[in-house]
Amino acid sequence: MVRNDVDAATAKQQQAPSLPPTPGKATILALGHAFPQQLVMQDYVVDGFMRNTNCDDPELKEKLTRLCKTTTVKTRYVVMSDEILKTYPELAQEGLPTMKQRLDISNAAVTQMATEASLSCIKSWGGDLSSITHLVYVSSSEARFPGGDLHLARALGLSPDVRRVMLAFTGCSGGVAGLRVAKALAESSPPGARVLLATSETTVVGFRPPSPDRPYDLVGVALFGDGAGAAVVGVDPAPGERPLFELHAAVQRFLPGTEKTIEGRLTEEGIKFQLGRELPHLIEAHVEDFCRKLMAERVAAGAGEEGGIMEMEYEDMFWAVHPGGPAILTKMEGRLGLGGEKLRASRDALRDFGNASSNTIVYVLENMVEETRRRRKAKAATAEEDGDGEDCEWGMILAFGPGITFEGILARNLQVPARARLN
Repeated sequence: MVRNDVDAATAKQQQAPSLPPTPGKATILALGHAFPQQLVMQDYVVDGFMRNTNCDDPELKEKLTRLCKTTTVKTRYVVMSDEILKTYPELAQEGLPTMKQRLDISNAAVTQMATEASLSCIKSWGGDLSSITHLVYVSSSEARFPGGDLHLARALGLSPDVRRVMLAFTGCSGGVAGLRVAKALAESSPPGARVLLATSETTVVGFRPPSPDRPYDLVGVALFGDGAGAAVVGVDPAPGERPLFELHAAVQRFLPGTEKTIEGRLTEEGIKFQLGRELPHLIEAHVEDFCRKLMAERVAAGAGEEGGIMEMEYEDMFWAVHPGGPAILTKMEGRLGLGGEKLRASRDALRDFGNASSNTIVYVLENMVEETRRRRKAKAATAEEDGDGEDCEWGMILAFGPGITFEGILARNLQVPARARLN
């Protein structure tokens, strides 16, 4: 008898309706990802990197060991491999002109990963590639004419009439910038438009032997990973489409005078990056004002009355934040007064994939979708009638990149059961 009661409650919970989408508002209809075959365990990074670059400097090794522990990364995927280094040994030597070799590797790799991520996303969406009307492609890891947007469109077999946009060298803010552009395209296009967003990045262009003169290189070795992400964005979901997040106010802002805090330069030896130590502090100092701007934009659009957006506590919102590094996440938690679980999706993405630049926000959103589904399943299994308050309808999608550029979208989690909006 108890078993039957539990089964009935489980079925009721599983069938609980999600939030209905707002007519005319862009929604993320599906997400997808792809990674290169080379899986790197953080515990083996130091010995492998020192061996591959023929470096025996004990101080550099000790510093890299320390950095690998503080990044909180456990696993990453990378394009670079022993096979590549055997074919191009010059990549591990100091001072040699290797940009052509790097781009030959990188251009092919990002197209392959973007293709795989897009196909995974399309499969999850359940639609057909012929229904894709727009393509937004994001990458800071390639340089060629025609750009990667055309190469991806050809690889996928998209219509020659697909409307393409490419965002290049936007760094870690690129994924949210891509969502902002996809949102604008979806909302301004004729009914039925579907936008495919694809991001793809690799660290091959920045791989080089360590040097005491370039301490930031070791941060990159300890933190960054490769991969691709994808999303399908559209308005007014059709029967069979399963909207995940609804995209509302979208804001971009740069901080004057900070253009050298995150800096990259193309050289004959590849891309040379520089990251200022002040980055976490600058984000901490400006993130709350930026979030208030996002909330005010929603109100200014004449739709902020529902739910009292401006009066919402940060703790009552979800937070999908690009995990640039653990210090950034910790600073944000402190400034906004967030509980330890609020940035779990971001911390888990950092742990499993490292900072994969523009791709990482896709992995964070995928983690959030999985968390919501897991909680709904757990509640159903225990026959609970009331929500536990963990699922939030409104939240922020945020990323920070060169500029310093803040990218943000105020969004709704449509996977939250309809009754949870009253919590």
